[in-house]
Amino acid sequence: MVRNWHRSIAARLALGYGVLVVVSISIVCAVFYFGTIGVLDRSVDRKLTLLSERLAALYQQGGSNRTTAEIAHLLTDRTDSDTEIFLLVDADGRRVAGNLSSWPDLASPVGRLLHRDVTREGRRVPARMLIRDLADGARLFVGRDMEEGKSIRSLVLRSLAYGGGVAILLVVAGAWLFRRQIEARIGQIRRTAGEIEAGDLSRRIPVASEDEFGLLSRDINRMLDRIEHLMEGVRHVSNAIAHDLRTPLARIRNKLDGALRQQQGVAGFESAAQAAIDDIDDLTRVFDKLLQIAAAESGMRPENFDDIDLHQIAADIVEMYEATADEQGVLLVQMYGEGVPARGDRNLLGSALASLVDNAIKYAGPGATVEVSAGSDEQGSWLAVRDNGPGVPAEELPKLTQRFYRLDKSRHLPGNGLGLSIVAAIAALHGGSLEIEDAAPGLRLRFRLDGFAIR
Repeated sequence: MVRNWHRSIAARLALGYGVLVVVSISIVCAVFYFGTIGVLDRSVDRKLTLLSERLAALYQQGGSNRTTAEIAHLLTDRTDSDTEIFLLVDADGRRVAGNLSSWPDLASPVGRLLHRDVTREGRRVPARMLIRDLADGARLFVGRDMEEGKSIRSLVLRSLAYGGGVAILLVVAGAWLFRRQIEARIGQIRRTAGEIEAGDLSRRIPVASEDEFGLLSRDINRMLDRIEHLMEGVRHVSNAIAHDLRTPLARIRNKLDGALRQQQGVAGFESAAQAAIDDIDDLTRVFDKLLQIAAAESGMRPENFDDIDLHQIAADIVEMYEATADEQGVLLVQMYGEGVPARGDRNLLGSALASLVDNAIKYAGPGATVEVSAGSDEQGSWLAVRDNGPGVPAEELPKLTQRFYRLDKSRHLPGNGLGLSIVAAIAALHGGSLEIEDAAPGLRLRFRLDGFAIR
């Protein structure tokens, strides 16, 4: 998809990267150029100054003859002889010694290093020169043929130009690859988001590395897993409501319709109305429990978490259900021990444990024993309820936390199949889980608070 460069973060990053590298290359080239050519120029200037001072001192001590002899020696000593320039002229401007056939006019600045074109041994060359006035009006020219220096300067400039050009091409290619890579990684996220927007909640972002994009992809995938889980829960609840609440609503309607058709008296209508009210109250309780599950699964209650003692919560629930257990002929006991510190929502944990105890009393049957305990291990803190009743077939255990699920043998008992679903949701809110095991005989349910126990 073609997009404007100024609207693409990948393009702006690539452009910024390219500009930064080009500026860096330019600075390096400038430092290299002035560090090499500048050193050569300073070396030449230092030699010209020393030679000029030396020849001027000789002229002052021995006159033109001694200076002439020294110039002749310097031009034949094979030390820089092919580039040295010397000229001594008298007060009338006539050449006395040296290797120049033409030289700058006498009006040229004196005592300063100059760049001039001169004729040396019949050849016009660029030169670096220092002109010095002597005692009797004579003038001394000391210089260096810069033809070789000019060649070196051109070579350095060409090398820097070629190297810089190649570096810039590599920068452009690198910026283009950098932009393509970023856009490809972002494109994966956008394509996955588009597929999810189209309705495919099972899509996930491929994770191919452990860099920042890989970590972001993992985080987004975890978020999508959570969203899919919540959506599946919503669909399941909707299907369950449509399936399991149709019968109670139809029963209410039939009761009211039968009362109208039979034209009963006031007492008959009152009885039918009261039965309909009772059924509606049952439906209201079902919706309340569904709302509890939704509130627990939303994970929006951590602000209510506090430091608590699970052993004390167990003691409170046992005390609350002792009378109910006695009426049902069930022995309800608490396994005593030390306090079990943890962190969680006291009301939700109490509600979850109460649901487990209520189920145990209801389904264990008369003569059974229900044990309530609290403890901790390497995996975290827990609350547990165990009974020695008839238990549940092993193949049915994984289904007990499904909403509206009830065993065939328990359908004659009051209930709607939402109790353990609520407990499992509360456990998940506390970072834990609900473990259901065959106690042989009976059933053991352990409510874990993984990650919230106080170590």
